Amino acid sequence: MAREQRKLAAIVAADVVGYSRLMGRDESGTLARLRKNRSEHLDPVLAKYGGRLVKLTGDGALVEFASAVDALSAAIEFQQAMAEANSDQPPDTALVFRIGLHLGDLIVDGDDLYGDGVNVAARLEGEAPAGGIVISRTVHEAVMGRVKATFDDLGSLALKNIERPIQAFGVRWEPSDWQVQATSEATIATTSAPQTPLPLPDKPSIAVLPFQNMSGDLEQEYFADGMVEDIITGLSRLKWLFVIARNSSITYKGKAFDVKQVGRELGVRYVLEGSIRKAANRVRVTGQVIEAETGHHVWAQRYDRMLDDIFALQDDLTTSVVAAIEPSLRQAEIERVKRKRPDSLDAYDLVLRAMPDVYPSIPERARKALPLLKSALALEPDYALAHGLAAWCYEILFLRGGAREEDRRGATYHAHAAIENGRDDALALTLGGFALGMVAHDREAARTAFEAALALSPSCSLAYAFGSVVAAIGGDGERGIKWGENALRLSPVDPMRHGACMAIAYGQMQRGDFEAAAEAAQKCFQANPNWSFAHMILAATHAQLGRLEAAKDADRRVLELEPAYTISGMLSAAGIHASLADQLSKALRQADLPE
Repeated sequence: MAREQRKLAAIVAADVVGYSRLMGRDESGTLARLRKNRSEHLDPVLAKYGGRLVKLTGDGALVEFASAVDALSAAIEFQQAMAEANSDQPPDTALVFRIGLHLGDLIVDGDDLYGDGVNVAARLEGEAPAGGIVISRTVHEAVMGRVKATFDDLGSLALKNIERPIQAFGVRWEPSDWQVQATSEATIATTSAPQTPLPLPDKPSIAVLPFQNMSGDLEQEYFADGMVEDIITGLSRLKWLFVIARNSSITYKGKAFDVKQVGRELGVRYVLEGSIRKAANRVRVTGQVIEAETGHHVWAQRYDRMLDDIFALQDDLTTSVVAAIEPSLRQAEIERVKRKRPDSLDAYDLVLRAMPDVYPSIPERARKALPLLKSALALEPDYALAHGLAAWCYEILFLRGGAREEDRRGATYHAHAAIENGRDDALALTLGGFALGMVAHDREAARTAFEAALALSPSCSLAYAFGSVVAAIGGDGERGIKWGENALRLSPVDPMRHGACMAIAYGQMQRGDFEAAAEAAQKCFQANPNWSFAHMILAATHAQLGRLEAAKDADRRVLELEPAYTISGMLSAAGIHASLADQLSKALRQADLPE
């Protein structure tokens, strides 16, 4: 089975203190007690909290949870159960566990797990005292205020084979809060039985819950409430997203809640929660998006800002959070639709299935996406986003697939349809404007579309990214740099960041700063190494700096990806302004790309 990346799973690592000593004294008895404790204590808490036993390691276990809250609750309940089980055991025969928890990225290989998330959890387990639990900062931020426990800051620990220090916390709890009762199958069924859920809307849905004020400062309470309101407003501008109104989500303020319960009660697929902490003249805001039905983390981030102007800070953080959430939710929706049967797809699902083949900006992938988009438009002829993505596909085919006239016509037709039908859809406006700017060379119409998109959704990083490209190739290098930097600031790990990097490189060329252009070109290549334009801009900047061998290496990769490439064909197809075209053509000739 192929390996895959999994984001933000909670990992619990546990082992027995003094296992070798116990085995040396009574091997068969120790193994029997281990099996008994697993069946009577470990298995029930895993069933109750949805944990997946990845593997047993002789004296320990590795367990995966979809939720950090579930992971820590299970760990505390297991330790409490073991403390009660050991109460009548002689100290020299008692099985005492130590546990480590981390929330991080994983590599899934069949039924096994590897990667940073596993390694950190295992090392934290070694730092835990007998019968105790140690958690990482990521777990701490996810569970604060949601689990009956207190936390001791252990500082930043240097862990074996972990390159960076890990901030860790010891966990303490009151036994009376975690009295363990006999857990029968009936009890488990009752505990996990869902309430009758509200029906989900026909598009992705999210509730933004009140952020927790961790500082105890009333001023920060107002700040937290205002930020939640602004985030709800910002997300409401996304036409494809259903957002629960503030009056409903605010009812959870000051209450302990479970996101799965919230999802059922509000009828939403995703929940955004967070916290705010003030320290001296700085504010730290953390947020996470969780898929309510499964408890899987979709997105998590921490923001640290100086506390100068609290209202400007609120606006800045709101824009950053909304911009970061959008691509994460889209990816979560794409993954969800992949699991649906093809014969149950509607227009929205077809668009989601097409997206992964559009984003790479590679002609053969765009050809795969177009039939899905056309099927979506057959179901909904006025679907603005489907028109916008189709326009983008034709733009890819036109600029990197031979500049055929039928692709120009396709891009232009769908671009106009996207703008006409998507006046309230920032993404459709962005895609339509991009195709008009790149293929029809109507830079004014493109700019109007980008500005309309940003008026609807100021956090739309793609509008800035695509707008930066159109501006730079149209001769406005300064706006290309400014908008490109805005795009990267709003969404620094966006899959489309290569466009912004290319625009910055073009803008720096127009300034005459070839070192800065080369740096941006390198980032463009790193963001999308299979994009021919990334290698083209890399070849040009290397040539401008006299690095001819490196330029020729990039040149060869351009021709591998785009065998019909010519300098004149590229300049003509994109309609690149003379202020940039002269520099590019001279540099690319030095790199030995064909005229």
